[in-house]
Order: sequence, then C-alpha cells, then structure tokens
Amino acid sequence: MRLRDRLGISVRRQRQLTWLMEVVMLGVFLYGVWDVNVKIIANAGVALLIAQLVPILERDYGVPLDAGLTLWITSAVFLHAFGTIGTGGQSFYASIDWWDHMTHALSSSVVAGVGYATVRALDEHSDQISLPPRFVFVFILLFVLAYGVFWEILEFTIGQVAALLGTDSVLTQYGLEDSLWDLIYNTLGAVVVATWGTAHLNDITRYIEERFEQRAA
Repeated sequence: MRLRDRLGISVRRQRQLTWLMEVVMLGVFLYGVWDVNVKIIANAGVALLIAQLVPILERDYGVPLDAGLTLWITSAVFLHAFGTIGTGGQSFYASIDWWDHMTHALSSSVVAGVGYATVRALDEHSDQISLPPRFVFVFILLFVLAYGVFWEILEFTIGQVAALLGTDSVLTQYGLEDSLWDLIYNTLGAVVVATWGTAHLNDITRYIEERFEQRAA
C-alpha cells in the first residue's frame, strides 16, 4: 500500500497542496525580485520551472505522474526555494540546522526515484538483462552518491566563481562537515526509495519500458 493511502490523503487534497506550494514559490520569487536578491530569484525561479515541468511531462508526453508523485517532486523544490528566505536576516538554511538535511534527503529521493524507475525498466525490457534486487539497491545508492558528489562540486565551484566576481553565491556551501552530512542524508533518501520504491514507481517504470520498446522497434 502506498504511503498516501495509509495517511488517507485524497487525490484532491494532494493537488490542493501542490497548488498551494506553487503559489508560495511564486511569492518567494516575487519577494526576491522586490528585494533584488539574486539568490532567492535564482533558487525560486528554478524551483518554479521544475514544478511547471511536471504537468507538461504528464500532459504533452504522457508521463504517468499522478497527484502523489507530483506532490513529492513539488515538495522537494518547494522546501529548497522556501529555505532561501527566513527571519532576522538569515535564511532557513542558515538558521535551522536540520533544514539543509531535510531538503537533501527529499531531493535525493527524487533523484533515486528516477534512477530506480530507469534501471527497473531496463530489467523488464530486455531478456538479456537480469538485475537482482540487491544489485538494484546498491545501484540506487551509488547513483545518488554520484549525484551528491556532483552537486557538492557544483556548489563549491559556483561559490568560488561568485567570490572571484565579488558577488553572493546562489548556492551556499558551509564547509567540509556540511558536505559530508549532505552526502549522508542523500544516502538516506536513496535507501528509502530503494526499499519502498516499487509501490510508488511502477507506472513510471512501465512508461520508460514502453519507450525502450518503441525505440527498439
């Protein structure tokens, strides 16, 4: 049984929550424009684009993103965008210790979901490929760890370039310890998806498998 079924959250309520988060993200973006804050503008803007990409994929390309999956993806980008604002002159990322960990775990779970659905689709598509569950589990962990390392390098690079230009970085890295904790929480998100992904990602897996079959034909 899916988590949202256990919690008793209706499809209508899920869509309402998604819509509410999109409205708040738009508000965060407009606040960044009003405050001339490049960091808020960039992060909220990218989050809004990703949130709008989801219904486009569903409507124009037939990707089976139901209300629950849409809420999951929107929550990840919403919490990241919302974390760039805060109180007392500090963002939630800076003032709340666990905010960065939460967003990394949730964002990495979305990345893990993409990797999980793809590798399962390959397994189902080809008779020449047989991937045991343990291999899939390890693959998801390595896939997310690779993504996490890439992200930390990206944060560091953007920070160094911003320092050279004398501007504020749109992404903030708080040091080596913070990067290591980020990787740990990335792994936690990957473990959750690798363990319980089947119940939530079967439709996506079938969609990717059908795409593979169309290309093979």
